[in-house]
Amino acid sequence: MASFTREAIIRSFLRLLDERPLNKITVRDIVEDCGVNRNTFYYHFEGGIPALVEAVSKGEIDRLLAQNERISSMSEALDVATAFICRHRRAVLHLYNSSNRDIYERYLMEITRYTARRYFDTAFPDADLLEGDLEIVVLAYASESYGLIVEWLNRSLDEGFRATLRRLCELRAGTIETMIHRSAQDREKQAN
Repeated sequence: MASFTREAIIRSFLRLLDERPLNKITVRDIVEDCGVNRNTFYYHFEGGIPALVEAVSKGEIDRLLAQNERISSMSEALDVATAFICRHRRAVLHLYNSSNRDIYERYLMEITRYTARRYFDTAFPDADLLEGDLEIVVLAYASESYGLIVEWLNRSLDEGFRATLRRLCELRAGTIETMIHRSAQDREKQAN
């Protein structure tokens, strides 16, 4: 029941966000839309709407990655990460263009880092990297993805820009494998 209620709150929030900007949505609007009370809302999202935004974002990334367990390239990972944005275009633009843009950008960076980490854990589960190198690689790819997604948002989610993202991934193909190989070699040298 708790999971059903949580999902009902999320669906109501996304429905409202498709209709209007974030700063025009209150907890009251959400609970009236989904038929729960405020206490129930705060039971599931103690931090209010910012906690709801984070939960929606991370939950969606988890769901998308679970459906795409065999991601074999950064291009596929980026497609997975942008799928939610494409499905909820108006909602995402409302979030991005809200007065809480800084909160959204912080969540976006967390989500890109989380997505990059999940991608590396999925695609390279047996990588034997030098200590700390995985976090460096994750940060680099998360930062790049963040910058690209912000640019895409600034272009009002222009569909043509997705082709640019895919092409960039094609141009960088093999880079991750090279970094993993180099780190493993350095780890081996240190061990000897």
